[in-house]
Formats: sequence, structure tokens, C-alpha cells
Amino acid sequence: MGSLPTESLSVEEHQQQQVEMDDTSRTERARWLLNSPDPPSIWHELAGSIREAFFPRNKLSSSSRVKQTWRRSAFSFLRGLFPILNWGRNYKASKFKSDLMAGLTLASLSIPQSIGYANLAKLDPQYGLYTSVIPPLIYALMGSSREIAIGPVAVVSMLLSALMQNVQDPAADPVAYRKLVFTVTFFAGVFQSVFGLFRLGFLVDFLSHAAIVGFMAGAAIVIGLQQLKGLLGISHFTNKTDVVSVLGSVFSSLHHSYWYPLNFVLGCSFLIFLLIARFIGRRNKKLFWLPAIAPLLSVILSTLIVYLTKADKHGVKIVKHIKGGLNPSSAHQLQLTGPHLGQTAKIGLISAVVALTEAIAVGRSFASIKGYHLDGNKEMVAMGFMNIVGSLTSCYVATGSFSRTAVNFSAGCQTVVSNIVMAITVLLSLELFTSLLYYTPIAILASIILSALPGLIDINEAINIYKVDKLDFLACIGAFLGVLFASVEIGLLAATVDMLFYFQDRKSTITGMASRPCLIFFTFSHGIWFIISVYYFIQKFIQATDSLL
Repeated sequence: MGSLPTESLSVEEHQQQQVEMDDTSRTERARWLLNSPDPPSIWHELAGSIREAFFPRNKLSSSSRVKQTWRRSAFSFLRGLFPILNWGRNYKASKFKSDLMAGLTLASLSIPQSIGYANLAKLDPQYGLYTSVIPPLIYALMGSSREIAIGPVAVVSMLLSALMQNVQDPAADPVAYRKLVFTVTFFAGVFQSVFGLFRLGFLVDFLSHAAIVGFMAGAAIVIGLQQLKGLLGISHFTNKTDVVSVLGSVFSSLHHSYWYPLNFVLGCSFLIFLLIARFIGRRNKKLFWLPAIAPLLSVILSTLIVYLTKADKHGVKIVKHIKGGLNPSSAHQLQLTGPHLGQTAKIGLISAVVALTEAIAVGRSFASIKGYHLDGNKEMVAMGFMNIVGSLTSCYVATGSFSRTAVNFSAGCQTVVSNIVMAITVLLSLELFTSLLYYTPIAILASIILSALPGLIDINEAINIYKVDKLDFLACIGAFLGVLFASVEIGLLAATVDMLFYFQDRKSTITGMASRPCLIFFTFSHGIWFIISVYYFIQKFIQATDSLL
């Protein structure tokens, strides 16, 4: 009986101790809240980002990381920077055989396309070939995609010419224009590297999938209409990119007989051949090499036809001189001071985002087929260094090409060695065969670009977007009409603004806060962009009608 008071007393002491411990923990938490530690500085954040970008994650414990020698740390850094050091040790001759055949097939497609894309970017033909030499070699050392084919592409070439001609007229001063293009390439590489080092890959998502589908389709139509200049042999052509101005220029030239029918006959004949080869290659996968080699065959045959028939004396426009040899240095041509610095930096940022969007989308698509992961931040670093070095060696903005990557994949490439084979083949062509391209007709280059454009227009995907999300479809239409009837800048602005409202709408939907007002604002923004595009179309149509009348 005497033990009960003792037990109740011990219980009370235990409860008192528990209350004292709770009070102590509250005091500790209050002290931490009032005197919280300082956040890490920007330099610690930068060092952490670089460490994440170049060093493998979770490979070393903290204790083993301390015990690492300086040489092992340096080698680990080099392996993170140059992935070729990881897979190169296990590279076999059987893989080289596949990469050799894929690289040669890739080069047969890359040579004529590079010349055509340089013409689209308002540059001399050799600069397209230069861009197919140095950037692929740099990417082969630093990139992690096994299938992607690096070089000039149609959308970026058109983007550069559309934006740069507002800064410098390529016809009035081609040397100054070329210097500014190299400067834009340098800034594009710097921005891409910074995106990768700071792990800012989410910035690429500001161009949504729906907006990209619309932008690519609009850009493909604009590029195709601009090729009418070469296909018809038109001498006087507009510098604007919207469809109404281009069609008005074409009709005006046809009306005043500023074109040569032989260019049209020659170009259309080989365009039909290229499209038939593309159709056969898609129907029969074993004949994948036919659409890949068809552009080179077209260049060879058309050049022989013009040379033997002296068609250049009868109005057929030809490429004429292409400067051969190794890539010359262009470091002294960069315009890092002067009145156009801000404009070139802005165009470099736009080009960097568009090029990264296309390259990462292409790389991830084929990586998912092969079943491996592609690190977007490392890809950005590789693309950035590739374009920085390219700007110093007479190249303009390079990225991953979907059409050439598909050819590379179908040809059975195993690693990025196929890019090295392609670059060496293009380099040998620059050294040995550029003089043979003197009589290559401009109409053939236009037909080669036209034959590659259907891959940029994905009607089935647009229909799927319409079925899944009507608001996304409005974003797609807004970007499409913006590029088509206004300008490339309007199309990109529409795509970016649409994506900002898209993020805001998704955030509101997830948090459950103000979803209905945001949805109304989101729909209203798409409607505004649709009305702006229609307004531009009506305005351009009236201007074109007045000029024709």
C-alpha cells in the first residue's frame, strides 16, 4: 500500500521532465529561426553547379572524396567533360565498321545540305561546309548522344538571316554581315554553356511542345517560299520573311519577267527525284541509303548537265567559286565592341534557345529508342563549347539536325564516331573537290532544301494536340500564324508568352488557387495572339495588293 504514493510521484516527475524537454526543444527551434545560418554564396552555388555538370553523382562517398589524389580528381573532371574517355576504352572494330558506313552516308547528305543552308543564312557556301567540320568534332569529344548529327540546320539558318538583316544588310556589306554572324555564334555558345553550367535546362521549356510544332511548321513554309528565289532564278527578291511579302515579290518578278524558266525546269526535275527517293526510303527501310545519297547525286548530275550544256550562258544561276581548304581562323573578326553588341547578344540568346530546343528534342527522341539517358545539362555544355570554338573557326550556329540524325540512326551508327567520319569526309571535300562545284546550279540547292522541309511539318501531331488540349492547340496556331504572317520574332514571342501563361495556369491548377481567373487570362492571351496574327495578315495583304495595283 505504501508503494502507490511513490509510483504516482515518479509518474509526476517523468511528466515534469517531459515538459522541460519540450520547453528546451521549443527554445532551440526559436533560436534557430531567429539566428538562422547564412545561405551559401553565389560562388558556392556556381561551384556546386559545375561539380554536378562535370562529376558523376553519387559515385564517391565523402571519405573517399577526401582521400582522392590530385591526378584522380583531374581524370574524373576530364571524364565528366569528355565522355569519349569513358566509352572510348571499350570501343571495338565492329563498332567502327558501322560508324564508318554511317559517317560516309551522313557526309553524302551533309555536303549538299550544308551548302544550301549557308545560302539560306545569306553566307558563302564554304561556311556551311566549315560548320560541318569543327562543331561535329568538338561534339564528338564532349557530347553524350550516340546518334545525333551535328551541323547547320534550316530553322537556325533562316532565323539568323531573318534577324541579322535588320542589323546589317548582307547584300550591301557581306564582310560586316559575316563578322556579326560569327559574333552571334560566339554569344550563342556562351549562353548555351552558361545554361549547362548553372543547370538552367528548364529555360528550354519556355518553348512548349505545342508552340514548337507550330513554329517549326510556320518556319518550314517560310523557308520553302524563300527557296522560290533560287528555284525560279529570280534576281530581285524581298528581304522580308512573311508569306505575303514573299508571294508579292514572286508575283511581281513573274509579272515583270525577272526570272529564267530553265532554273525552274532543272530544279523541279531534281525535286521530283528527291521526293521519290524519300518516298522509297520510307516505304522500304533497307533502302534508307537512297534518300541519303540522292542530294549528292542530284548535285553531281546537275553540275554535269550545266557544264556540258553551257546552261549558265542561258540564264541558269550557278554557285561559282567555293573557297576550299581548312577552316580559317575568325577570332579577329568577332565584334565584341561597337554599336551592334547588344543586338548580336540578343540574337545569340534567341539562337541558343532555338538550337538547344531542337538538339535536345532530337537527342532525347533517339536516346529513348536506344534505351539510355541523355543529360540535358551536359548536352548544353557540349553545344556551347562547340559553338564557341566554331565562332573562332569561321562557323555559324550549329545544332542537331533531325533529318540527318534519322539517316545516321538508320545507317546503323553505334557512337559519335560517325560524326568524326562525316567531318573528315567534308574536310577532304573542302581540300580536293570544291573546284568541281563551280557549275552547281542554285536551283538544285533550293530543291534539296525543299525536299528536307516536309519533316518539319507534323500535321498528325497538331491534330493530336487539338484532341488533347484545345488551349495548347491555340498556342500552336499562334506561333504558326506569327511566323507565317508577321515575322520570326513575333512567332517566337507568341510561343514564349504562351508558355509563361501555360506555366502559370499549371501552377494555379496544382495549388488550387485562382485557377478559374488564370484560365480565363490564359485563354484571353491566346485569343490576343490569334487576333494579332490575323491583323498582321490583313495588313500585309492590303500592302501587297496596293503594291501590285
